[in-house]
Amino acid sequence: MERLRRWIINIVVCALLSITTEGVGVGITYLESAVAKGAVCLDGTAPAFHWDKGSGSGINNWMVLIEGGGWCQDIANCIDRKGCDRGSSTLMRKEFGFSGILGPQNRTNPDFSNWNRVKVRYCDGASFTGDVEAVDPINRLHFRGARIWHAVMDELLEKGMKNAENAILTGCSAGGLATILHCDDFRDHLPSTTKVKCVADAGYFIHGKDISGGSYVESFYKQVVSLHGSVKNLPQSCTSRTNPPELCFFPQYVIPHMHTPIFIISAAYDSWQIKNILAPGPADKLRAWDTCKFDFRTCSQNQMNVIQSFRYQVLNALKPVMDNKQHGLFLDSCYAHCQAGGEDTWMLDNSPIIDNTTIAKAVGDWFYERNYYNKVDNCGYPCNPTCPDLNEAD
Repeated sequence: MERLRRWIINIVVCALLSITTEGVGVGITYLESAVAKGAVCLDGTAPAFHWDKGSGSGINNWMVLIEGGGWCQDIANCIDRKGCDRGSSTLMRKEFGFSGILGPQNRTNPDFSNWNRVKVRYCDGASFTGDVEAVDPINRLHFRGARIWHAVMDELLEKGMKNAENAILTGCSAGGLATILHCDDFRDHLPSTTKVKCVADAGYFIHGKDISGGSYVESFYKQVVSLHGSVKNLPQSCTSRTNPPELCFFPQYVIPHMHTPIFIISAAYDSWQIKNILAPGPADKLRAWDTCKFDFRTCSQNQMNVIQSFRYQVLNALKPVMDNKQHGLFLDSCYAHCQAGGEDTWMLDNSPIIDNTTIAKAVGDWFYERNYYNKVDNCGYPCNPTCPDLNEAD
């Protein structure tokens, strides 16, 4: 029964994750040369990416976006995962629409629309950190995310990124976490003359307390790191200082030791974190949060008080970003998850704003140093009227 339940959930999740974004379709490139290096997806297939070439003033500028889509923490979940495009490149869409921060239109993406824009597909299940040589002949799972990362970087350098004048590494959710974990390494791959910064969207997963008083997310990430052999590929600047080292899967322990400027886009009421860090199923034995965490309109006053207190956990975890002037921050009081990938939340008339500034303008001003931007909605949910209504839709 449990296997059937997980299979059904996996089918639904895979279907949702496969929905293309708006924008012009960009064809897929399979990196077949990486297979000989063991840089492969969970099922052993070649990694892949989509590349929309730059033009005009953006011909030597590069935006590399790492796709998101959760993690797999045990063999059963990784086996399920390789049954969709987050574990096998053979199941990936051949074309992907680019929008938001990858958008091709100057009207909705004025600072980056003519850059080389790359979407790196996510098929390893550990934010591109794993590297286990052995492959069990029974489950045939390959934990090789770190090898994929390096293979893709090498390929993009050969395709022209080695001549980059400006470069940004970005990503949403698990891709946002990968952005944080690989930001300094991305800087190291590029010439010293390249202006390099990173933008992590909804990837700042906090080491927080759940409704039971424990930290289910800590045990979950510990399983991910252990299964994929990730510790050796987490930032050494963090693992050499943090005990246990697997805590370096949490951005709040990585950011203080980073050298590369990074901009954090996040929601104080991040919908994934509300569901999986504050009120995960294992911490909610009576299932009292089953409805509330998906739709705040159904929450009791006590539950809303707990949700409001979660915002303070988020603010505390973000102090390393707030306290460093080279970093940027857009923390709205929305119930949302990932806000840079779509035009509706990136830069339209009804997009989320803080101090009359959209996310797109905040990131652009920060990257080009037109204006320092480190802003927080100084009020609780639902104080920001520009937030999208994602209740029951996330």
